[in-house]
Amino acid sequence: EGYGLTETTAALTANLPEAQKVGTVGRPIQGTSVRVADDGELLFRGGQVFVGYWNNDEATAETKDAQGWFHTGDVGELDDEGFVRITGRKKEILVTAGGKNVAPAVLEDRLRAHHLVDQCVVVGDGQPFIAALVTLDEETLPGWAEQHGKSRDLKDLADDHDLRSEIEAAVEEANKAVSKAESIRRFAIVPCSWTEEGGQLTPSLKLKRGVVVREHRDDIDALYVR
Repeated sequence: EGYGLTETTAALTANLPEAQKVGTVGRPIQGTSVRVADDGELLFRGGQVFVGYWNNDEATAETKDAQGWFHTGDVGELDDEGFVRITGRKKEILVTAGGKNVAPAVLEDRLRAHHLVDQCVVVGDGQPFIAALVTLDEETLPGWAEQHGKSRDLKDLADDHDLRSEIEAAVEEANKAVSKAESIRRFAIVPCSWTEEGGQLTPSLKLKRGVVVREHRDDIDALYVR
């Protein structure tokens, strides 16, 4: 596997015969530099990166900064060995393995409307189906737990059958807004909170998708290995 865009004369990274890692798009090719921005966007610099868009300085300025870094619009990770992994798109449009475009905000907004849900992130870019990670509302959860004779501990509740049934009903309700191909097939309740202080939310309380995906890579992978 490799990675590149029209603006980069195709190749930016590649898995080579002598340096391969499954699940990545390889290391940057010779003469190419890469870094990950604070919001998770992959930035590249090198001789193959274009000078700019023809007669469109405004578009060029939006894509290429003063230091020459090209902003790809893709979100990803760079591991300790220099291999690059693509995890999503900055514009938050997911494309499944079957080529279906999915706007996650529609599902996320509907799920967050449930009284037991605090935050959620819909995933599935490059995957066979759409899935979701859900966090629980710490204000409403104690009342629900007391009413149902449950532990208030988030770790205990994450796998509780009755709670999962509640969240599953919320998922089914959210799925009514989209087609079957766009619907959430699996979900996981993660026993934590996503906050501004923790770095998962912006000051305006918008979810930093790239950060959440990086921090919960194992939880997401588990949704696709059953």
